[in-house]
Amino acid sequence: MTTKRQFHFATGKRKTAIARVKLFEAGSGEVTINGEPMKKYFFGILPEKVVSPLTMTNRKNSFDIEAKVMGGGKHGQAEAVRAGVSKALLLYDPSVRITLKKAGFLRRDSRIRERKKPGLHRARRAPQFAKR
Repeated sequence: MTTKRQFHFATGKRKTAIARVKLFEAGSGEVTINGEPMKKYFFGILPEKVVSPLTMTNRKNSFDIEAKVMGGGKHGQAEAVRAGVSKALLLYDPSVRITLKKAGFLRRDSRIRERKKPGLHRARRAPQFAKR
């Protein structure tokens, strides 16, 4: 029989990426994203971006993180997970709000791609003007 671990759940969004994050208490610092280890799923500087709310509050090795991410690209997904981790950490300990808010981790970055308009090449790029 498996024992149920207590966790805090939050959702993070960025561009078209949506992350559902579970923050497990009394963990070892293990981060799993879509069933894979974080270092395998993300690359470069993105793993540090995901756990930055925990490092900022000195809690990096005290939680395990499970995240399900869909939509967007890898960068948007990483920032969506970061937002989810920040919100879940706030549920665990409301006293870290000042630190996370100052870093901008609690604000929803709502910038999304502008739609293409008819008669244009992209959202605003018009065809080249020909005088003759």
